[in-house]
Amino acid sequence: MSQTEQRPVAASSALAEDRLGIPSVVFFVISAAAPLTVVAGVVTTAYAATGVKGVPLAFVLLGAILAVFAIGYVTMARHVVNAGAFYAYTAKGLGRPVGVATAWVALLAYNALQVGLYGVIGSATQPLLTDWFGITPDWWLIALVLWALTGFLGLLRVDVNGKVLSVLLVTEIAVIVVFDIADLLHPAASGYSLDVFSPSSLFVPGIGGVVAICVAAFSGFESSVVFSEETKDPRRTVPIATYVALAIIAGLYALSSWAMTVPVGSDKVADASREQGPGLLFGLAGEHLGSTVATIGSVLFVTSVIAALIAFHNTIARYIFALGRERVLPPAFGRTSQPTGAPAIGSITQSVVGVAVIAVYAATGADPLVQLFFTVGSFGGLGILLLLAATSVAVFAYFAKNPGTESAWRTRIAPAISAVLLLVVLALALVNFDTVLGVAPDSLLRWVLPGVYLVAIVVGVVWGLALRGSRPDVYANIGLGAEVTTEETR
Repeated sequence: MSQTEQRPVAASSALAEDRLGIPSVVFFVISAAAPLTVVAGVVTTAYAATGVKGVPLAFVLLGAILAVFAIGYVTMARHVVNAGAFYAYTAKGLGRPVGVATAWVALLAYNALQVGLYGVIGSATQPLLTDWFGITPDWWLIALVLWALTGFLGLLRVDVNGKVLSVLLVTEIAVIVVFDIADLLHPAASGYSLDVFSPSSLFVPGIGGVVAICVAAFSGFESSVVFSEETKDPRRTVPIATYVALAIIAGLYALSSWAMTVPVGSDKVADASREQGPGLLFGLAGEHLGSTVATIGSVLFVTSVIAALIAFHNTIARYIFALGRERVLPPAFGRTSQPTGAPAIGSITQSVVGVAVIAVYAATGADPLVQLFFTVGSFGGLGILLLLAATSVAVFAYFAKNPGTESAWRTRIAPAISAVLLLVVLALALVNFDTVLGVAPDSLLRWVLPGVYLVAIVVGVVWGLALRGSRPDVYANIGLGAEVTTEETR
């Protein structure tokens, strides 16, 4: 037996099984997408930064592209059950060194998305505390309170987190729908118009910026697979939860971005977004529904961010667990808490990253909204897009090497189409990354941040190759996931 073909060693533990049904996974997925945060922030940013009014159509098209991606993605989930998702799929399809590189990119991207949210929670909460109690605490104090709550929940049973998210998410979506209805019932003098869904409204100069900004709004939809080991029936739960979550997200974004144009006018929505920013959504709600409802919306904006913090925290903890279980990270990271089945060390590690970022930004006096939420969050969104494109290629490659009973549409055609489309979207995002970041075209930041992922990829590949030469037993485990745990019982 060659070094690279050695039998995998047993992992230290496994995640708790049979705790999540379809609704719970859907709640995790949509909570990570943070619908109210997207409608208030991303939608207005897309209108303001690009001046393109075809934002609703962009959401429809991106939803369709991601639906094609999901076909191969959930098909792969039936063959590879692993909390590492992207990491495991690329390891199986493109080789173990690429899988390790994908893991580093995933950890960077998801941590960026998670910690970036601490930058917005303060500015969202401060006005409410001022109105209610006459106090205006520093943003980092508010962030620390939510950091503690997120870390605490991350150590509990995963289904407890699912129940918390269900309450927050249902309320959040309900208020978005109420706001949309109010907007639709108060059209501008120009009346109703569907021109924002016309191809001519999107395929104009600036389309690259719109796509680059809007694709970040879907970050998190792919996390259904991360919870596959903890679902009651992975083969059924993961595909249904993925498609349901994606349909809700894309439909809600398209509807809300169109509804916002109705009372303002599609020809004026860009100017209104530049003037009011995220306040446009709540300003319209105040005009149509009264200040009390607008305040409720502001409260739910805060809970939307909290829900996303919890969802991303759980996703990151499971990625760290997957890497620890397979010894790509130290074995301690692959252990779970006996009472709860939660990946405790992974959860604590993510909490340490979160508090460190809060401390650095607080100490340096950096703008938490612009330099943490917007810049770091955009960096995270780019990483997710990179992972989606790589995974499409990996799914195609895996089934090319392992043909089975699955249809050609699921294993070859859909993954190939999504790979091409996602690579185009990735190229658009890179070319227009200055627009996404809101910086000058000649800013070094637009190249430095993508460069960080390039470094992570190189380091990951080198680390994977080093494991192949020096620790073949560990190398053999890469990407096996739950299969590794099974070895322990044999």
